[in-house]
Amino acid sequence: MKLKIDVSGLAESHWYEYLLRFLFGGAVTALAGLIAKRFGPGIGGLFLAFPAILPAAATLIEKHEREKKDQAGLDGTKRGRAAAGVDAAGASLGSIGLVAFAIVVWRELPNFSLPIVLVSATLAWLVTSMSLWQLREILSRRLRLRLSNTSEHPSHASLPNKSSDRRSFHE
Repeated sequence: MKLKIDVSGLAESHWYEYLLRFLFGGAVTALAGLIAKRFGPGIGGLFLAFPAILPAAATLIEKHEREKKDQAGLDGTKRGRAAAGVDAAGASLGSIGLVAFAIVVWRELPNFSLPIVLVSATLAWLVTSMSLWQLREILSRRLRLRLSNTSEHPSHASLPNKSSDRRSFHE
């Protein structure tokens, strides 16, 4: 897997789309604050871990992909939804990585200095998230291969398998 940074997508968004993301992220953060005030910081922190801009980002990704296909004279609904789905998958795997981050901070902060713990926790997040993404890629590749193999070959379940069935099939 080759990592790269592509900033070309920044030019595709309008200023109001960034504002929407900012406002949605702020609203989720404020809601987490209210929950923390009512139920305590432990519960509020769980809600703060919610990827605050994911819903806004997913709708914008879907919209942009759909618009690209529309400009080419094609229906981009499926592609837009697929692109938003991939983004959501990445966000969910990143969220699992945040659990690894939290565990490292929780376990190691009493024993080590803050900078060491934060660097270690960030590495735990990165390794966990990227490993899960790689596992997802491997599993989805295998699934696609399996599905393409079953669509190329007729299912054995549709062939007769009993001798009496074979006789009636050939008669």
